[in-house]
Amino acid sequence: MPVNDCICIRPNHLPEPYYRLAMTAAGKHQVSRTETPRRSTRPGRAGIRDVAAAAGVSITTVSDALNGKGRLPDATRSHVREVAERLGYRPSAAARTLRTGKSGLIGLTVTTYGDEPFTFTEFAYFAEMARAATSAALARGYALVILPATSRHDVWSNVALDGTVVIDPSDQDAVVTELVRQGLPVVSDGRPAGTLPVTAWVDNDHEAAVLDLLDHLADAGARRIGLLTGNTTDTYTRLSTDAYLRWCERVGQDPVYESYPAHDPCAGAVAADRLLARPDRPDAVYGLFDPNGTDLLAAARRYGLRVPEDLLLVCCSESTVYAATEPPITTLSLKPRRIGTAVVQLLIDAIEGINPDSPVEQVIPTELIVRTSSQRRPPRTTVSPPRSPSGD
Repeated sequence: MPVNDCICIRPNHLPEPYYRLAMTAAGKHQVSRTETPRRSTRPGRAGIRDVAAAAGVSITTVSDALNGKGRLPDATRSHVREVAERLGYRPSAAARTLRTGKSGLIGLTVTTYGDEPFTFTEFAYFAEMARAATSAALARGYALVILPATSRHDVWSNVALDGTVVIDPSDQDAVVTELVRQGLPVVSDGRPAGTLPVTAWVDNDHEAAVLDLLDHLADAGARRIGLLTGNTTDTYTRLSTDAYLRWCERVGQDPVYESYPAHDPCAGAVAADRLLARPDRPDAVYGLFDPNGTDLLAAARRYGLRVPEDLLLVCCSESTVYAATEPPITTLSLKPRRIGTAVVQLLIDAIEGINPDSPVEQVIPTELIVRTSSQRRPPRTTVSPPRSPSGD
């Protein structure tokens, strides 16, 4: 019998007032169990049908526009993507996996940065780049997985990836080679050396950046510019070091540099000390890696060198720390947010078969953020005491 059709009979032992009270409570309890739940005021997630209706196109057109498929006019594709973004539409990962056989996961790693699996995450460049890459991936319905620095960890075989971004692969990088052998697209953050078989790459013009900052130091009065560099084989280190050596040859300066394993912060501090202890000590230094600015500043203080009066400093870093050091240190920015967005777009294009026959190469401009450490202060002048008033 339905609940609402129940006939309730008052037991003989229950007095009338208590019976009414009990029935009132029972009625409240019954209503609370059978009433229709309220609808949430939070708007639901937009579906592909909502996007199609709002854009005035078919569901197939929406799917083709968002997945980079079909022969659609650029204006239509852009219009659909704008509508999808405005409605907050995100493709269903489960539906896409069933439809395409893809997981919707892309990897991001550094393959040559030390034995510790996630050492690279401690640097500001990686943090900025990874944030931008994550946002770019989510905007196209993918999730980013940060992988350890070497392939010796089981996570590589346990995560079903559609493709991978590799930061600064070395010459003949074994991880990149194996990923490509498995049929996965690989996009490199850093120009690959030799014939490393990446699908596409994004990088800065490191040669031009180094030559410009060396000229900046020379214009500030430096006569013997030194370099702190690494002993790894990634193209960032090699191209930057080669540019320094060519600049020295062009201006007739003997090279003054020290190299060390870039993933070892203690080694960087020791190398900075060695550089400033040399008999041919430089009067300006460029450090290729993130901690070099503070390492060189500390070494300068140990040797009684004033920055910038005795020593000019520049380092490559995205860290905001250098705006607050004493003095503030000039930094070269490689624009990691732009690079993170670009590598993910290229990787997803490769996964989805957009421009599959042409390798893509992109060069992102750098920016030299000039601060006190690379600006010569004007020489002090002797100020004569004020003259006495006439007649005294």
